[in-house]
Amino acid sequence: MRAANEALIVIDVQNDFCPGGALAVAEGDRIVPQVNALLRQFHVRVLTQDWHPANHSSFAANHPGAAPFSTVEMSYGEQVLWPVHCVQGEGGAAFHPQLDLDLADLILRKGFRPEIDSYSAFYENDRVTPTGLEGYLRSRGVTAVTLVGLATDFCVAYSALDSVGHGFRTTVRLDLCRAIDLNGSLDDALSRMTDAGVRLEP
Repeated sequence: MRAANEALIVIDVQNDFCPGGALAVAEGDRIVPQVNALLRQFHVRVLTQDWHPANHSSFAANHPGAAPFSTVEMSYGEQVLWPVHCVQGEGGAAFHPQLDLDLADLILRKGFRPEIDSYSAFYENDRVTPTGLEGYLRSRGVTAVTLVGLATDFCVAYSALDSVGHGFRTTVRLDLCRAIDLNGSLDDALSRMTDAGVRLEP
């Protein structure tokens, strides 16, 4: 077992991000058995879940004439427009069926506000609206965080950057993540995490 002050955060291992899903990440399902094994090693275990209303502003379908993966300016900056995914209560938003949910201490839903997206487990994309995760981890005595999940270059990276920004010793297990890699987004995310002091384990 890991020390009591270490937390594992499993990012968005959901059907829509796995093969066959609406926003599938290549081999996203391949990480599930090892993630389950890793969950058993930690005392503090958090799962995040993308949880969008159907009218979410980040969906290209809600912007007439806009194509998926194009960008628009929102009040909080540039926003990628995604295919409709992880809609509240629908099968695509459910966790991968082989992910062992019974091992989770906390399931944190994000992206549920229609007007703003949320990549990070710590903040909405406006970078000021907190999810409450920092307070939960501190109340559990956590000082070190390990992240795994989907996708490396978006929700995992944003979460890792916020984690280290809050002073948590932060590690990303790259072998237990998979990336979208949209227009070089993976290399950019890896560079930003390295520069910020996130430990990247192969």
